[in-house]
Amino acid sequence: MIRLLLLTSITGCLKVDCSTAAVSMALKSVDFEVFGRVQGVFFRKYTKGQADKLSLKGWCRNTSRGTVEGQMEGPPDKVESMMHWLKTTGSPSSQIDKAEFKNNKDITEYTFQSFDIRRDD
Repeated sequence: MIRLLLLTSITGCLKVDCSTAAVSMALKSVDFEVFGRVQGVFFRKYTKGQADKLSLKGWCRNTSRGTVEGQMEGPPDKVESMMHWLKTTGSPSSQIDKAEFKNNKDITEYTFQSFDIRRDD
């Protein structure tokens, strides 16, 4: 009886650990483009700072269209938080007209080592 109880407890713990590990490995990848007054106002610097604060990986850069584009990867809740920040906050001197998000997909591992500012498009 004690062996059965012990075995049941151990098996239950293993199941919980496995499911928790699977949840913690879930990652999202999203491409973004932000429109408005987002160049010449330190938007990329603040974007990198916010991404670093949220432990996201990816990149951003200015485009020839006058926008800032990029890609971010990380846990779904952190990616959602960054999407909200890109739509509503940005840098103190920026004026965000809109933010578009595409290629929202689940990934199993990071593609990037950190969040970087790339050279302009």
